[in-house]
Amino acid sequence: MITSIMIILLFAVVMIIESIFFEKFYRNMKLTELQSHTSAFTEGYEKVSTNHNEVSHLLGRYMNEYDASIAVLDSQFQLREYNPYYIVMQIKQRTITIILPMEGMTIDQLPIGLHIGSTITVDGIYMDEQDSILHPVQLQSDGGSLEQGLVREQGIIIDMQIPEQRSYNPLYQDLLVKQALQDWMLSEEWTTIQWTDRFQVTTVWNDPWSGVEYVIALQKVVDKQQYVMLMTSLQPVDEAVEMMKKYVLYIFPIIIMVIFVLALVYSKYITKPLVRINRFAGQLAHLQFSAKSPLSSKDEFGQLAARLVELSTNLEATLTQLSERNEQLQVEMKEKQRSEQLRKELVANISHELKTPLAIVKAYAEGLQDGVAKDKSERYLTQIVNESDRMNELIIDMLELSKYEVQAIQLEISNFNIVELIRQVSQSFSKLIEEKNICLVFKPSEKNRYFVKADYKRITQVLINLMSNAVRHAPVGSQLTITLERQDDDHVVVSIHNEGEHIAEEQLINIWEKFYRLEQARDRNSGGTGLGLAIVSHILQLHQSQYGVRNTKQGVVFHFSLTESE
Repeated sequence: MITSIMIILLFAVVMIIESIFFEKFYRNMKLTELQSHTSAFTEGYEKVSTNHNEVSHLLGRYMNEYDASIAVLDSQFQLREYNPYYIVMQIKQRTITIILPMEGMTIDQLPIGLHIGSTITVDGIYMDEQDSILHPVQLQSDGGSLEQGLVREQGIIIDMQIPEQRSYNPLYQDLLVKQALQDWMLSEEWTTIQWTDRFQVTTVWNDPWSGVEYVIALQKVVDKQQYVMLMTSLQPVDEAVEMMKKYVLYIFPIIIMVIFVLALVYSKYITKPLVRINRFAGQLAHLQFSAKSPLSSKDEFGQLAARLVELSTNLEATLTQLSERNEQLQVEMKEKQRSEQLRKELVANISHELKTPLAIVKAYAEGLQDGVAKDKSERYLTQIVNESDRMNELIIDMLELSKYEVQAIQLEISNFNIVELIRQVSQSFSKLIEEKNICLVFKPSEKNRYFVKADYKRITQVLINLMSNAVRHAPVGSQLTITLERQDDDHVVVSIHNEGEHIAEEQLINIWEKFYRLEQARDRNSGGTGLGLAIVSHILQLHQSQYGVRNTKQGVVFHFSLTESE
């Protein structure tokens, strides 16, 4: 209903504005166009004013284009004679120009459908001795009876410029130019005009015979005592406006009925689908994604509903992903808090690990400085060297671990016999094994040749760290067992088992962390920097190894896997 009322009001406002302002708008537009056309023709005339034929052609072309009558006046405001309308006809080997007079001829006398290439018959009188200019008396497409005293020529049109149909008979309108100018010159308005180059003046003139109103523009040509005059009709719009008002009164009830019918159609085919879509959008606003599409049509509303369903699906998936990301973020936050705690512990561990040997070195150095007994001097120097080695080992391990953490280590993969490598590493611990009276048992299954694809140097480091831990924590007189086992997925598992105390279950997870030690009292005599297993973990991760630690009945076993080479 509101839409119908708005359309009716808009229609009424448009008609009111049209009835009030249309005539004034029409006159202003007509006057503006005439002034612009006058300036344009004057500029064209100034370029060709010395060539009579070109001026004639220019006059005809502009009169047809502008739907106006145009005249060139001399200094006394007398019309200069030009022939703007003509037909050039080809007759065998010569051409004839037919000058169409502006007086004594009407546009109805011209055959219909004339165009370049058509054949025309002309009865007339030659105007020159060369018989090249013909004054027409009658033009026709086909021959008829020839009047006495006339010549008849028939040929093909090769060029022409004839008056086109305008608002009024163009030839009649062109004849009115002289009368309109004379009436204007006799008016009081004429005496007030002061002429300068390209000065333009306009006026309105009524044809006393037909009652048609014309608007006239007159402009002075630059550097010449000549003037250009354009005249075009102001078609009577008053009667048209009145008829339009009556017409609107007749059709206004029909328009209202059509508007109401369209409003009903609009309500059924547009409003209802919009209401359904709005209801569906409201469900989406409350995050109810289970609702089905409100429309199944293939039109724009159906496409909009389909897009909303697609939006619902994507939004539901996005919210699910967001929920998962939030859960992941919580895990990451906890991991960050844990990392922060480890960082603090790392700082404390580094401080402790370096502070203690530095304090020892300082104490022994001060003793040497104070001049201790000679027998103690040797022992002090030995302790200083040992603590320096310990600090150097700690720093080297820290630097190497930092390389692994920033992933700056590139593996150099090669094929080698893991059995030989284990024997070499075990041999390096023979002295410690003998001191603790440990029984070393190496059990490679099936054969003594197990070739693996790995970084020889890094796996050597892994074995050294694991063997060091096993020997260090093995009780005196216990057994240390190393086994090799082939798996079905082309992997070889290395296990190092030492007898002794178990590791608490809550400590098994943290055993691979930096500076993590099972000895809470941080006994320095247990040896190690606390970085060995962290380095082992990074090396095995680079090898994509399955590794771990677990308690057994007799003690603890560390294991890791390597890819077997073909």
